[in-house]
Amino acid sequence: MVYMYIGIAGALGAITRYLVNIFMVYDSGFPFSTLLVNLIGCYALAFITSRALPISSKIKIAIGTGFLGSFTTFSTFSVETITMIEDGQIYLAVIYILLSILGGILMSNFGWKNEVSK
Repeated sequence: MVYMYIGIAGALGAITRYLVNIFMVYDSGFPFSTLLVNLIGCYALAFITSRALPISSKIKIAIGTGFLGSFTTFSTFSVETITMIEDGQIYLAVIYILLSILGGILMSNFGWKNEVSK
């Protein structure tokens, strides 16, 4: 049954990813939509995995593996980076790599359960 949840959530994540791409069409040459979905995904996955949420483990897996797994996209990040490099946009590619990696870690940190010790 968990496979069905993952499949449904995966389809919803892929559709959501596509809709973000449609609504964020820029002619700047910089892949803003991929960066945005990957940063949101880093935050969301850290958030749901670091907290005891009042949802079943099947739903948590469906969200993390299904929805967020298909919503975020490392392969698109990789292809866009290579495309920028081959187009001679080395600096833009380096900025994209740094924003993606450092931004992803930062967003994961923001999403992670951080409790202040008293």
